[in-house]
Amino acid sequence: MTGIGVAAPNGLGVREFWSATRGGRSGIGRITRFDPARYPARLAGEIRGFEADDHLPSRLLPQTDRMTRLALVAADWALADAGIRPRDLPGFGMGVVTASSSGGFEFGQGELRKLWALGPGHVSAYQSFAWFYAVNTGQISIRNGMKGPSGVLVGDQAGGLDAVMQARRQIRKGTRMMLCGAVDASLCPWGWVAQLSSRRLSTSDDPTRAYLPFDRDARGHVPGEGGAILVLEAAEDARGRCARSYGELAGYGSTFDPKPDSGREPGLHRAIELALADAGVRPDEIDVVFADAAAIPESDSVEAEAIGAVFGARGVPVTAPKTMTGRLYSGAGPLDLAAALLAIAEGLIPPTVHVAAAPEYELDIVSAPRPADLRAALVLARGHGGFNSAVVVRAPRSEPDPKGDR
Repeated sequence: MTGIGVAAPNGLGVREFWSATRGGRSGIGRITRFDPARYPARLAGEIRGFEADDHLPSRLLPQTDRMTRLALVAADWALADAGIRPRDLPGFGMGVVTASSSGGFEFGQGELRKLWALGPGHVSAYQSFAWFYAVNTGQISIRNGMKGPSGVLVGDQAGGLDAVMQARRQIRKGTRMMLCGAVDASLCPWGWVAQLSSRRLSTSDDPTRAYLPFDRDARGHVPGEGGAILVLEAAEDARGRCARSYGELAGYGSTFDPKPDSGREPGLHRAIELALADAGVRPDEIDVVFADAAAIPESDSVEAEAIGAVFGARGVPVTAPKTMTGRLYSGAGPLDLAAALLAIAEGLIPPTVHVAAAPEYELDIVSAPRPADLRAALVLARGHGGFNSAVVVRAPRSEPDPKGDR
């Protein structure tokens, strides 16, 4: 990982995001992008102060919505952070893999307005949504002249991690550089109604009591918008250009839950084991877990049991910085990866804010910034419908660069 671009409710850009996250500053508040008074849930992790015309050419604005604009800007920031100018690289040596989940509703809402104005016989809203899932990847690749492998994955909260690891596959096949990750945004009336239908949203109006994973007062999650776009390169290519490395994508595991009431174990435990095996690390070599943190008692129990089965009761620090942003759907996993890499670099575990961990979960929840010697982190994500993904990230290796320096 050589570049990070962040658009999060508690910070735009890596520096602002990490300053807020390490300090426990939340970006959750009452929705301002539309009037939420009529709805049972009124809080969200909303990105404030983002003006697309400050960052993007005016010609792009009519053909994009907020989700795509945030993704384009995050991609620009990631490339700049990595010190990469796409025009200096061969087009077929660069690719893009992103994920999408709840985003696209704002675009679809606008398309429906056009359809209603045009009358019957025109393209359906469903076709518009299917096309939109490819917009982020397409816009990023076109803007940067990237003609290599591309793709979009849909796995709800787990999809962002899956996109990053699909990019790793392409690097291993010989692609020189991949942009990967996800930015999701669905804070519009249509998207809000769709999210409410899951019955998983918190209806509290108190930002400090609304999103409480692993707490006895857990009452559902607070949605948010944003995520992270990451630059991934082969280690030898990064060293060859003397690039700064945030860390290494060391291991990955992905599973799918069995049918409900089947009597079979949920798949998260197995996903963790697969990720550790892929990374070649033992459980005692993982220094922190970034939790999925559903804030639904049944889901929290499944996650706590999986962590306990691998690491033992209170056997590893567990944190959920998404309590400061809300659940960002496909954007959540890549943002947690970014936070894990930044935590490793500083030697500081960011806090899980406002949560009083229930003792029955037997988790060591990090409730205040905690200095620690961090070499490896495990990031977990679970998607609605049964998706489970786990990724191990590791500190950069101390290997000599081409000049013989360490």
